[in-house]
Amino acid sequence: MNKSSTKPSTQGKDNLKWWQLSLLGVAGTIGTGYFLGSGLAISIGGPAVLLAYLLAAAGTYMVFDALARMTADHPEQGSFRSYAKQAFGGWAGFGSGWVYWFSEMLIMGSQLTALSIFARFWFPAVPMWIFAAGFGLLGLIIVFFGNKGFDRVENVLAIIKSAAILMFLLLAAALLAGWIEGGKYQPHFPDHYGAWLPTGWTGLWSAFIFAFYAYGGIEVLGIMSYRLKDPSEAPKAGKVMLLTLAVVYVLSIGLAVIMVPLKAFSPKESPFVLALGSDHLAFVPHLFNGVLIIAGFSTMTASLYAVTSMINTLAQEGDAPKLFARKWKDKYPLFGLGLITCGLLAAIIMALLLPGKVYEYITTAAGLMLLYNWSFILLSSGKLLESSVWSGIKRWIGLVLIAAAVSGTLFHALSRPGFFISLLLVSVIGICGFLVERHRNKNRGQGEPLLPEKPHRLEEGSGYRIKGIIKQKSRS
Repeated sequence: MNKSSTKPSTQGKDNLKWWQLSLLGVAGTIGTGYFLGSGLAISIGGPAVLLAYLLAAAGTYMVFDALARMTADHPEQGSFRSYAKQAFGGWAGFGSGWVYWFSEMLIMGSQLTALSIFARFWFPAVPMWIFAAGFGLLGLIIVFFGNKGFDRVENVLAIIKSAAILMFLLLAAALLAGWIEGGKYQPHFPDHYGAWLPTGWTGLWSAFIFAFYAYGGIEVLGIMSYRLKDPSEAPKAGKVMLLTLAVVYVLSIGLAVIMVPLKAFSPKESPFVLALGSDHLAFVPHLFNGVLIIAGFSTMTASLYAVTSMINTLAQEGDAPKLFARKWKDKYPLFGLGLITCGLLAAIIMALLLPGKVYEYITTAAGLMLLYNWSFILLSSGKLLESSVWSGIKRWIGLVLIAAAVSGTLFHALSRPGFFISLLLVSVIGICGFLVERHRNKNRGQGEPLLPEKPHRLEEGSGYRIKGIIKQKSRS
């Protein structure tokens, strides 16, 4: 991937309108973090997690707004990683890129585990690690050989995911209204403080990370913002996207907590499959479970493409060994996929050794790594964008909400190990970043820069101004 320092042309037949970008964001964001992770959030925090999902939507919007404004003003192929580098130097670009890579690797591990849990709905006697290995191998084969029609397949799968949510809302409403009888559980609306917060405010605080995790993926939407006909409309697209997600999440999770008793929620089964259990709808949980597997696998494969592209970019720009930028026969990213395979093997081994807790541990660590990268985005925007009182307030609200989600993982036994896993990864990345930057500085001192710097250019008339960068017309 070639880094571009000039603003890409927005003239082309594939330019998006803001509402199209919103719909793409909604379809692309909804994944196993919502379909399965919401059950974990409810079991930890109780029905009050609805508040956590609303607050997480607000925090996510602060991040998307900052990234979209930077992208609209000064598009970069490396997006958030390039902005971190411009704002704080090479170490930040290195750290942001690797934090994102590890977050996506952990997200894939979480998705593999979720897919295994969904598959065990039909085959409970089969060990989780066998399903994880099978799904992981299939995903690697798809990415290795490539798939020209993958974009179209993803669009179809996005429609399937959206249809599944709509199906759940309609069937759940019909069960709740009594139009369909034979429900597995007796509906019950939480009507007192203890019912809403069975584990207290600490439990809700601990569940906050899983609410944020359900919105993961907005940084990719920020990268796509340059495809808008009018890039300045990116923040509006983000508002509509996150408002839609918040409404869908609150409605569906709200119906689930009314229809299923709290003690029945478990990270071992989707809350939506539980809610649709009925003597007259025996086939529906099986149908919905199949949709969840299709949706989860599409998200996992998309993440595989993302980490493959990121490791290639890191290698090209000197933030990873050059080996990972090589391609066998100039087509197959054999070495990059080899590294990714090692990461997937770690997730499979965890599924073998810790089948009862692996989803909670990996999902917590993945959510934390994701939030660390979002913090990079917010801090970079404070350095690069012309500040105002309102933008400063939004940035600090986002940082406070992220800090609350991160710190909440320390108060629950299931999520605490994930915090230490993420801390270990960040420490390793920090040490490696320090060593790489010291090596670069040494080479520069000898008059042999490792990576020649290119001047950043901005077009006149941009909607926002980047601080510290000289504005000049791009010359043809």
